[in-house]
Amino acid sequence: MRRVVVTGLGMINSVGQDKEGSFTAILNGECGIKEIELFDADKFSVKIAGEIVGFDPSEVMDAKEVKKADRFIQLGMKATKEAMADANIGDDIDMERFGVSSASGIGGLPNIEKNSVVCNTRGPRRISPFFIPSSLVNMLGGFITIEHGIKGPNLSCVTACAAGTHAVAEASKTIMLDGADMMLVVGAESAICAAGIGGFAAMKALSTNNENPKEASRPFDADRNGFVMGEGAASLILEEYEHAKARGAKIYGEVIGFGESGDANHITTPVVDGPLRAMKAAMRMAGDVKVDYINAHGTSTPANDKNETAAVKELFGGAENCPPMSSIKGQIGHCLGAAGAIEAVVCLMAMRDGKLPPTINYTTKDENCDLDYVTDGVRDAELNVVMSNSFGFGGTNGVVIFKKI
Repeated sequence: MRRVVVTGLGMINSVGQDKEGSFTAILNGECGIKEIELFDADKFSVKIAGEIVGFDPSEVMDAKEVKKADRFIQLGMKATKEAMADANIGDDIDMERFGVSSASGIGGLPNIEKNSVVCNTRGPRRISPFFIPSSLVNMLGGFITIEHGIKGPNLSCVTACAAGTHAVAEASKTIMLDGADMMLVVGAESAICAAGIGGFAAMKALSTNNENPKEASRPFDADRNGFVMGEGAASLILEEYEHAKARGAKIYGEVIGFGESGDANHITTPVVDGPLRAMKAAMRMAGDVKVDYINAHGTSTPANDKNETAAVKELFGGAENCPPMSSIKGQIGHCLGAAGAIEAVVCLMAMRDGKLPPTINYTTKDENCDLDYVTDGVRDAELNVVMSNSFGFGGTNGVVIFKKI
């Protein structure tokens, strides 16, 4: 089986518009959650989210093309531009052997909302001709392949909050099976709109701590009461190992394991068994390795944090055997389908720098959440193997393991 390595990274979220700035802010425990400005949330029970402020899409795409792409696509193009430059992609790359694996949980929800209103109030003839192309999830990969001339496999994952991690797995499989020499993974989400916030709020999934937005997302804390919506994107360049060596590419790490599973239990309520089986599958593939850190799904919801903790304890044979585990969703919110891609980038940068990102806003211990969640701030550590977990509505689970080379 061909080996797969990561040679380029890009990231944008509510605490930074590039990978280095974002990662530094995450390590420092900075929080990008605030009152919503993307729409008027005054009448909503939830008025907070992890918004990206000051993003200008014309920096990454022609101004006349901006209206053709929903915001999630624009964010994905921003992260991809950084990753392509980071990987030093030049004219010597065979673009027919270079593919894309894109991911989003919801896609162009703001445009769906907008054009639904137009249809109902002004009639179907006033619907934008760009509505459908700007909203489809796979158009994230479509726009990016056109922009960068990528002509290999064009794949897309739409598996809720596990989509970004599944996109890494799909890209890895493609390279391992000789379907491509390089794959661009991109996960992007921007669903902070009336329908998005209103819909998740109706499910009672979101935190309503509007008075203290920077303390609202509190993974594993006893007083957690729901997740906070975030938006963002991340991109990774995956490459066959010998191909990367031949062109002198820098290598952040190797994909040594991934696992997928289904809960077969409930459309929104997670269980322990599904995530556990996904982690076990990833560990079987990785072989005899010692995991030094887990980037948790850690949503700040009562059910997820308890169940993920229980699954990790069972995997490693008790709390005393578990590696440190943290969630960055206190800093940037939950970026849904982009979360797995963002967290994969954070894992690789953590391994590069030997820094464990902290779980912020942890003040009250929950007896069901009794692991080392790195609650004392950024921590120095020797990281050779890291795991990233992503679990989504519908009981879909994804896990990926990276190793330092």
